[in-house]
This record gives sequence, C-alpha cells and structure tokens, in this order.
Amino acid sequence: MPAPAFHYDAELRRYQPWLREAIAVGPDDTVLDIGCGVGTTTCEAARLAIRGSALGIDVSAARLEAARRLAADVANVRFEQADAQVHDFPPAEFTLAFSRFGTMFFADPVAAFTHLGRALRPGARLVQLVWQSGNQQEWLSEISRAVGNPAVPDDSPFSLGEPAVVSEVLATAGFTDLRFTDVAEPLWYGPDAGTAVDAVRPLRLVSDALAQLGDVETERALDRLREVMATHQSADGVWLGSRAWLVTACRGAG
Repeated sequence: MPAPAFHYDAELRRYQPWLREAIAVGPDDTVLDIGCGVGTTTCEAARLAIRGSALGIDVSAARLEAARRLAADVANVRFEQADAQVHDFPPAEFTLAFSRFGTMFFADPVAAFTHLGRALRPGARLVQLVWQSGNQQEWLSEISRAVGNPAVPDDSPFSLGEPAVVSEVLATAGFTDLRFTDVAEPLWYGPDAGTAVDAVRPLRLVSDALAQLGDVETERALDRLREVMATHQSADGVWLGSRAWLVTACRGAG
C-alpha cells in the first residue's frame, strides 16, 4: 500500500483548478461524479450546488467508506457503490456529470457513454479529465525506465488519449459541442524520494516488473527508482510531468 503521506487528491492537486473551472457547478445543479474515489470532488460539487445535490459513484467500497466520512457534514451529497457503465440511474436525472480520470477504463466506451447520456437531461454538460497517450507522460517513462519495464502493462489508462477516438465515441453516444483543452501539469508523489517510491510500488508497471526479478535485482531496481525520484524532488516534494485532455461536451436533445 502507498505510504500514509501519499494521497490521490494530493497527486492530482495541480489538475483540480482546471476541473473546478470547467465544471462550474451552479447552485441548482444535480451533479454526477463518475469514479468519485474518496469523495473530495463530489463534496466540493455538493457545497456549490446549494439548492441541488451531488451523487458520487465508484466501484470501491473502501474509497466510498472514506467518502462518507468526508461528507459527514454535507447534507446534499450521497454515494453509491456501483459500476457507472451499467448502474440503473434515473433517466434525465442530472444537469452535470464529470469525472477526474475515471472514464478511461470502460470496457465498451460507446455503450458506457450512451448509458450515462440517458441519465443526463438534454443539454446537460459532461466534463472529464483523461490522460493523453502514454508517450506524453513523463511519470510513465521515468518510472518504467527505472524498473526496467519499457512496456505499458495495460493501455486502458490512455484509452481516451486521442481526440479523434474520443470525438467518435462521444458523438456516437449522443453528445455534441465537444471541446478539448490540452493540460500539462506535474503529479505529486510525496514529500521525499522514499515516500515517492512507496507510492508507485503498487502501480502495475512497477509491481509487474519487480515480480520478474530476484532479490538482488529488485533492490537495484528500487535504488534506480529512488534516484529518479530524488532527481525530481523540489522544495515541496517529488513531481513528475503528465499531460491530459480536459474534455467537455453536451448531452444532445435526442
């Protein structure tokens, strides 16, 4: 498990202002947070939707337990453990849906976004942050190089990395007015190199590589990883570059 000092919201802290400005939650919005994790973004949306509400949905029971603790003083927020691809949402329930890196893992993106579209009112906005392709991610190349794993073990984090692909998927699913904003921000992996190594060890590109090594080789790989993290350490912690698309669209009238 990651070290206690590491937290997903902290890792993505530089992306949050971009998302906040793009979703622009209004006081009457009914908001859906897709892949809400521990609920930070859901609670923030609920506090802005003072006459509306926010629903966070995630497949992880552990994350939602943390989300409910976080939301103890937020009256207009709730959470459900479910898969957004197939969950039985009330039709035309939401005026706004958003996701912070939670939509790239859909098994059938067209079917999933079509399903989500039915939960949105005509004209409702969909806002999502998705990773650009793997070759645009400094964190991926640096970590992979350190542990000797040049291949990306699972390309699903980057499945929505090409605007042409996303445009076709969303248009087929009934969305219009697509816009893409190129966002390049670093990711925070902890206050120091040791914490950063602990933070990334659960990643498949690290764990899969280390699983193929003996004890001596594993220690050498971890030493290289610590060196990489130390190289990227600044006064406020370890940062590695990343690149994402901020994608906005509207639910069509059909």
